[in-house]
Amino acid sequence: MVQTALDPGAAINITSVRDAFLKAYRLMFLARTLDEKLASIYRAGKIHGGVFLGRGQEALSVSAGLALREGDVFAPAIRDLAGRLAFGEKPIDAARTYLGSVLGPMRGRDGNIHRGRPREGLLAMISHLGAMISVVNGMLLARRMRGVTGTVGVACLGEGGTSTGACHEALNQAGIEKLPLVMVIANNQYAYSTPNTRSFGCASLVDRAVGYGLTGHAVDGTDLTECLRVIGGAIEAARAGRGPQMVVASLLRLCGHGEHDIADYIEMKAKTAPSGRDCLKVAEQHMVQQGWADATAIAGYQQEAVRKVEEVITTAQREPTPDPYTEKWSALATEQLLEGRDVYHGGPADI
Repeated sequence: MVQTALDPGAAINITSVRDAFLKAYRLMFLARTLDEKLASIYRAGKIHGGVFLGRGQEALSVSAGLALREGDVFAPAIRDLAGRLAFGEKPIDAARTYLGSVLGPMRGRDGNIHRGRPREGLLAMISHLGAMISVVNGMLLARRMRGVTGTVGVACLGEGGTSTGACHEALNQAGIEKLPLVMVIANNQYAYSTPNTRSFGCASLVDRAVGYGLTGHAVDGTDLTECLRVIGGAIEAARAGRGPQMVVASLLRLCGHGEHDIADYIEMKAKTAPSGRDCLKVAEQHMVQQGWADATAIAGYQQEAVRKVEEVITTAQREPTPDPYTEKWSALATEQLLEGRDVYHGGPADI
């Protein structure tokens, strides 16, 4: 039996722990594989815009997505492909958006990291610099006004984004309103190239939680077991009406800020610190140690991910991009009203 630190009296069956861990690992590896494939296509000059990898942050991200339920709200940041997949985004949505397919959720119109399906609770990102927290707050407040209960909103952010005014204002609002918000902060040691020592003066970002009226939690972002436990507990605490929660994960971005960045500013001491571990390797070691999977099973999971990625990329590459001469360059919501249909689901409009 395994107990959570947030509720020492609660215990869950070890079989469910194993199943959750294996599901999380497979999603992490799928996200890593798709990220790497998109990076290679970008380097070949076939993707417009940037490519921002989640390498090293998959354990944190997937834990947030898996802990959410249908009806919840998820606002991922630029490195949250694993969380998106865990929350229900299909790999083809990512492939189509990066490759500009008209069949993608943004119909080839918008930046590749701005995709989403708002009706399903997956928000299209406005900015990774704190602006999404207030959007999640707004959706949670709207649900409260309609009498909807039992739902949670998760907003993801890097440690650099916590220094913005948008972040401060939104967390202040969440604390005052006691919203069921879970703020997941990936402290990957560098705000682009700015180290923690030049980003904030407190010993840990979790120290800020109490000032906003949030409950704070620190977690090792390289340890999938801990991420599943701590983030899952924080989400359930928010769902149970115990106010907004803040989870701060310590990890390292194992790549540049984007594929355009060689990241030569990352110091060796950061790479060799515990927070510099690769969460995928840590997860694989844990599975073997627990007897949950051997090398053959892990290789099978990985081959499955590679096949899926090749399938969705091949499909998206064959699909048309927008034709500027025939495309109706109006907002998707406007077209939905004019045509009486739901552009996100393909059915009757439901405004």
